[in-house]
Amino acid sequence: MLQIRLGSEADLVAVAGIQSASPEAAHWNPSDYLAYGLWVAVDGDRVAGFLVSRPLGLGEGELLNLAVEPGFRRNGVGKALLQAFLAEFSGGAYLEVRESNAAALYLYKSLGFKEVTRRPGYYQSPPDAAIVMKFHSC
Repeated sequence: MLQIRLGSEADLVAVAGIQSASPEAAHWNPSDYLAYGLWVAVDGDRVAGFLVSRPLGLGEGELLNLAVEPGFRRNGVGKALLQAFLAEFSGGAYLEVRESNAAALYLYKSLGFKEVTRRPGYYQSPPDAAIVMKFHSC
């Protein structure tokens, strides 16, 4: 059964592995995630995915990174992580996503995120535009 919990230093090896297997995700030093809100989805004793966020103030948050282990994709892991994230920020939430990441765009839109603007050339390696999205709970 999938459990969503706060991540810890003990999860960083698994988070690094998921990040390495996810070229569409942001690639930060995983230990830096501990300075933010690190959430992990755990199935049994295995980390199936992670989400990193930060508060923006006034009940709003920003999703900084989200990735799911390839073997767990399309099984609701990303959705469960996003729902936990959204429950923390009743004032709304923001994110940026690669324009070419159709699966992520579909997921975000299915949960009610709306496109706000587009940032050409935002991402490198490979170059891509960013779609800025906002979720408002009201």
